[in-house]
Amino acid sequence: MNTQLSQFRGASAPALVHQTIGERLAQTVAAFPDHDALISRHQGLRWTYAEYAKEIERLATGLLKLGIRPGDRVGIWAPNCAEWCLAQFATARIGAILVNVNPAYRVFELEYALNKSGCKAIITAESFKSSQYVEMLQELVPELAECEPGRLKSAKLPALEIVIRLGRSVTPGMFNFDDVCRMGGETEHDMLKSAEKRLDPHDVINIQFTSGTTGNPKGAALTHHNILNNANQVAHGMRFTEKDRLVIPVPMYHCFGMVLGKLACVSRGAAAIFPSDAFEAGSVLEAVESEKATALHGVPTMFIAELEYPGFDGFDLSTLRTGIMAGAPCPVEVMKKVIERMHMAEVLIAYGQTECSPVNHMTLADDPIEKRVETVGRAGPHIEVKILDENGDIVPVGETGDICSRGYAVMKGYWEDPEKTAETVDDEGWLHSGDLGVMDEEGYVTVVGRLKDMIIRGGENIYPREIEEFLFTHPKIQDAKVIGVADERFGEEVCAWVQIKEGETVSEDEIRAFCKKNIAYFKVPRYIRLVEDFPMTVTGKIQKFKMREIMEKALQAENAA
Repeated sequence: MNTQLSQFRGASAPALVHQTIGERLAQTVAAFPDHDALISRHQGLRWTYAEYAKEIERLATGLLKLGIRPGDRVGIWAPNCAEWCLAQFATARIGAILVNVNPAYRVFELEYALNKSGCKAIITAESFKSSQYVEMLQELVPELAECEPGRLKSAKLPALEIVIRLGRSVTPGMFNFDDVCRMGGETEHDMLKSAEKRLDPHDVINIQFTSGTTGNPKGAALTHHNILNNANQVAHGMRFTEKDRLVIPVPMYHCFGMVLGKLACVSRGAAAIFPSDAFEAGSVLEAVESEKATALHGVPTMFIAELEYPGFDGFDLSTLRTGIMAGAPCPVEVMKKVIERMHMAEVLIAYGQTECSPVNHMTLADDPIEKRVETVGRAGPHIEVKILDENGDIVPVGETGDICSRGYAVMKGYWEDPEKTAETVDDEGWLHSGDLGVMDEEGYVTVVGRLKDMIIRGGENIYPREIEEFLFTHPKIQDAKVIGVADERFGEEVCAWVQIKEGETVSEDEIRAFCKKNIAYFKVPRYIRLVEDFPMTVTGKIQKFKMREIMEKALQAENAA
């Protein structure tokens, strides 16, 4: 009897594009000069494609005037704003490499990221929430107080020469962003044209640091070819045209906002709408209504917050059609509500990782509804996927293993880290995700957890995602995350952190009784904690290792008492 193996090759259409980001931008600007390109509602700013291209060129020539050249690394450390978008395209046109710095980073993490990537320049906001960016840079680089702007020589950041700050305040040692945009002259315009002619689509154009759910962040080095094609393929999957208007509440520093958001819009001439500098459910709903948005992106926690927002039913969301839910596993019930209550009949689930630019799987608008709510879809065009066991063999359909991908979207490698690259991308070009998945006969994949998340209790393999999905069916539970904690008797025990819906009350014992009635005894959480929120990265990824640390410390304290 032949056993079907868990391997699938994506479609061969649409064809891959062999362009640089600058070439695609110029093509879109020529086709749709008067279409809305960028709307930053919190900044009161609205640019057409022609205006947007002009602003990008002003920044690009200003950076050239400061000495930025192809291959130089330029950091961007800011929340969502128009300047972030300008930096994305201005560096791409020069051939400089944009380094995305997590807005949540503190001094230690900033030092690591800038040194690892060898940033020559950094563009920084003044502050964001509790982060005082300028103050942190001054703490890290005290030499700024005495140096002339552009001539920094720092002990801790030896590669860094140029600091450009947003806002109008004047800071010693730093340029102001608006001033840089006025610096370029005829010489720099000629230099820009010359630089663009020498660029290759396979040049590295972006370094994205992984979210740091475990260990030190690694810098995924992505090319024009990687991210432009990923944006283009995702736009195709969403059936995007120049008539679409996308609200982007996810952070630009991550692939979701930068590639699936802004770059996908540029690939089609669509409008990119930023409702605020960071996620606020109310501002998202207002932006959708006011701007007559046709598409909305978000991680599941964002969609949950929007659905639960007071006055949700008062917003007119009828213009919505599509969008992407990604970044974390989506509870089935949330997906159904987004389709029904937010009018997003063609909402797609996308799955991947930063190292894959980021999407390797996606559901499609005409997929059966059960596939769209219960799986992450199939491998995208020009991507191969297989699922491997611990011995490196392809598992039969229906069995669990490590999801591996190969194709145009796989990164060039981790920046200056060949050892880590070799651990993640094998000799045949397969990217090993570390995510556990199950493939069905048609190639659709269900993600069941992380290799490191799997709980082994008394010899039973338990997948947290399965218990999370079950807990979500309780009418009083808004969200739940499940982890394994160390246990002397069973090796590990199941622990659930549970968020209760606003205005509801439920006890830990009630939840446990609900579980005992409906799922196998070994899956019933021994420990249940009612919490207001979960530790997570700025991109909405739950940091389960932090949950585990907190729980194990608490349990040790209880046992000692």
